[in-house]
Amino acid sequence: MSLDYDIAICGAGPSGMAFAALLVKRGMPGARIALIDAKTLEQASADPRTLALSHGSQQILEQIGAWPIPATDIHEIHVSRRGQFGRSMISREDEGVPALGHVARYGDIVTVLGRACAAHGIVALRPARVAAIDEQQDHVALTLEDGSTLCAAIVVQAEGGLFGEQGAKAVQRDYGQTAIIAQVQSTAPVAHRAYERFTHEGPLALLPQGEEYSMVWCVRPGTAETLLALDDTAFLDKLGEMFGQRVGRFSAITRRLAFPLGLNAGVSGTPRIAAIGNAAQTLHPVAGQGLNLGLRDATVLARLLAQEASPARLAEYAALRRRDRDTTVRLTDTMARIFANNSPAQGLLGLTLAAIDLASPARSVLAELMMYGRR
Repeated sequence: MSLDYDIAICGAGPSGMAFAALLVKRGMPGARIALIDAKTLEQASADPRTLALSHGSQQILEQIGAWPIPATDIHEIHVSRRGQFGRSMISREDEGVPALGHVARYGDIVTVLGRACAAHGIVALRPARVAAIDEQQDHVALTLEDGSTLCAAIVVQAEGGLFGEQGAKAVQRDYGQTAIIAQVQSTAPVAHRAYERFTHEGPLALLPQGEEYSMVWCVRPGTAETLLALDDTAFLDKLGEMFGQRVGRFSAITRRLAFPLGLNAGVSGTPRIAAIGNAAQTLHPVAGQGLNLGLRDATVLARLLAQEASPARLAEYAALRRRDRDTTVRLTDTMARIFANNSPAQGLLGLTLAAIDLASPARSVLAELMMYGRR
């Protein structure tokens, strides 16, 4: 039968748009690729959330003309355990890179990616929602909410959503944690240094973003309710108690948002439908690997499908991504479980961090996993 597109991508977030642009860079005509999303690009560009991009992700975005973007470079990552001796410092000089990573607004990332996709001639169907998917032996038919239909050789799911709003995958775990996110200001910020502070309830991350920090504070749901009920001054006092004085006193904060945390991962594809990014694996934000893993998914899948948009290539994709995906899922899951359940293993973390800081090979292995994944 006649196909409208070779590839239809459901979800025009960073992973979906990067995947589309990578297909073009690999030789697929933009007119044979459809991006479908419920939001307009203008709506998506207004999203204030903050994302961490690894050095490897920057290299992927550079390939498709989606770099530079407005972002703050990370030159150092300071990792510590509250109440215990031991810390580790990873620096760009030790790893021989211009930056370990970058901190950017979601809206800025999708704005630049949207321009890149338009320049590549990729078809954008937005705002549009997929109402039904009908997979046949030789194609996939998508019915949109307005009643229109389109047919593609392959469909790629790239719309993940939040944990708790997704259908269960092969591996699902509720960590019993809530992430509180906001932008905070301090009196003595350290330029280009990111912090990961482990507490008995979960990790507390501060990512440099201009003169501010993007805060992700993971705590138990009951603690989250208490913290969210505080006024700004009292909340910042509690944040200071938990984090310490490394960046001075916390002086201002934006509106706080909160969402539940869990793991939802597993290969759930069919012969003509695959998933990338959050649609394939929703991770705990510890180590900030969600988007970076999704961009690595997109890179491998684009290389294969640009050769041939077929079920055989999707099967090959699943095999090639297993090692990196499993390693990243296990790493974040293990760290999250240690701090979600008051595990005795928490007591070993300070010694582990001190050992990593003294042993540069161990530090470099950790840095490479964070920058490039399992290669």
